[in-house]
Formats: sequence, C-alpha cells, structure tokens
Amino acid sequence: MISPLLANIYLHYCFDQWIHAWRKAPGRGCVIAIRYADDSVVGFEKKETAQQFLVQFRERLGKFGLTLHPDKTRLIEFGRFAAERRRNRGDGKPDTFDFLGFTHCCGQDRRGHFQVIRLTVKKRMRATLTAIRETLLRRRHEPVPVVGAWLGRVVAGYFRYYAVPTNLYRLDGFRKEVCRAWRQALRRRSQRTRMNWARFNRTVLQHIPPCRKLHPYPEERFFASHTLGKSRMR
Repeated sequence: MISPLLANIYLHYCFDQWIHAWRKAPGRGCVIAIRYADDSVVGFEKKETAQQFLVQFRERLGKFGLTLHPDKTRLIEFGRFAAERRRNRGDGKPDTFDFLGFTHCCGQDRRGHFQVIRLTVKKRMRATLTAIRETLLRRRHEPVPVVGAWLGRVVAGYFRYYAVPTNLYRLDGFRKEVCRAWRQALRRRSQRTRMNWARFNRTVLQHIPPCRKLHPYPEERFFASHTLGKSRMR
C-alpha cells in the first residue's frame, strides 16, 4: 500500500503526461481527459480513437505494473447525439456512467437542448442513509437539540457536495428519508412518546436545512471564470 499522494504522483507520470502527448497525434480528433486520484473519464470525438486508446492505455499501464479494473472499464456512447443515433439504430437509451459519486446520464433541459444529468449514485445514497439510521438509533435517548444539531451538520455537508442543479429531486427524497428515520428513532424512545407530526415538523424546520441548489450549472461557472464568457454576459 502507498499513500494517496504518492499514488497521485505516480499516475501523473503514468497517465496525465502520456495522454497529454497521445491526444495530440494527427487524426485523433477532440480528446478530453479528467482524472481524480485513480478514477478517470476520457471522452472522444471518434469511436475509432476510443478503441485505439483503450488498447494502448492497457499497454501503457502494463509497463508500470498496473491494470484496468475489469468491471469499471468500458466504452459507451455518450453525448449530444448519442440518444438520436441509438434511436435511429433501434437501440435503447444511452448508457450511464458513475464518476465521483454521481451517475451521469444523457438528458435534456426544459428547452429540449442536450444536458448532462448528474444524480447521486443510488448505492452510495443507500449506504449513507443506512449509516444515519444506525447512528440515530444509537443516539435516540440523547436530547433532541443535540441530535438535531448533529443531523443538521450531516445533511448540510451532504448537500454541499451533491446539491447540483439536476440532482435536487433525488436530494429531496434523501432529506425525506432522513427525517423519517429521525422520527422513527424518536418514537422508539418510549411507547408514550409525544412526538406527533406537528411537533416533529417544527423540530425538522429548526435543525434540518432545506434542499436547494448550491452549485451553478457548468456553463455558468465557465462564463464566470473566463474572459470570453464575461464579455458575452455584458
């Protein structure tokens, strides 16, 4: 085992510098690469380039004693024209992929334009809810303000990462499940509990933050951080 810092340095020479030079070769079209620690996503303009990359990338990793994860490595058709092309061929919806805790899907905005939909990975959300339920049951005899303050910090921290524009519906469901788990834990404190819905809702409003967008759309972030975008907004 090596530290994440050393692993990141290792992958910088193994992956980052290599792909930066690899994608400049003539005829490969546009190639976009994103890496975070040992997790990465690479986008290609051409299918042939993607297939060629996968073969050569396996060879590259082999020289460094590394291999690709067989269950997490795959080529998928994704992007602005993926849905239309698959529909013309009689195929189903475009595949999705998970990256940094989000499931990325091909979708549309309210105007019918292509949009990447980012949703919390269901498996991770279920694991988080399970951990919260177990902790609430252990702490159910502690004072309500103490548990409420802790739970509010947990939910607020969760929202700070996952509250992207296209994920609010799923986050609203997460908040409802957290509140339901808290009420169940409070009702198990005693068979003569006085925690009715009216009283519990007041407690929730006091401690649990609402679900709202905390991050801008990617294009909004681009326009705010680039000179070209700022000139267009004037």
